[in-house]
Amino acid sequence: MRIMAVDYGDAHTGIAVSDPTGFITGYTGVIDMHDPVRCADLVAAAAREHEAGRIVVGRPLNMNGTAGDRVAKAEAFAGLLRERVQVEVVLWDERLTSVDANRILSDAGKKRKKQKRLVDAVAASLILQSYLDFSSR
Repeated sequence: MRIMAVDYGDAHTGIAVSDPTGFITGYTGVIDMHDPVRCADLVAAAAREHEAGRIVVGRPLNMNGTAGDRVAKAEAFAGLLRERVQVEVVLWDERLTSVDANRILSDAGKKRKKQKRLVDAVAASLILQSYLDFSSR
């Protein structure tokens, strides 16, 4: 089963889709959209296009495990997705994925401007791989 991960953001939302076996990340992309309802429509359409059997939405907890205002936005976005898709939508701890994504892109020599465009897709792939690794145990 393909699994889609979502790194929801106010302006840019990263998505990553696993291979058909649900073992590794395959497709990645970014949806540029400020309106959460329209963004949910676009993510739902991408999930159907890629035949995702589950959607994992990153839940950006604080380092101490508490929920901040970004968690409420992610949870609300997951709710919007649940209204639009027929597959399970789960929330997944995404602490440090954006930090790790920026480090990965810097280490790869990406310029800051290019890095900003890619960071959401890389963060989504890190969320997805974390979820896949946990699920395979």
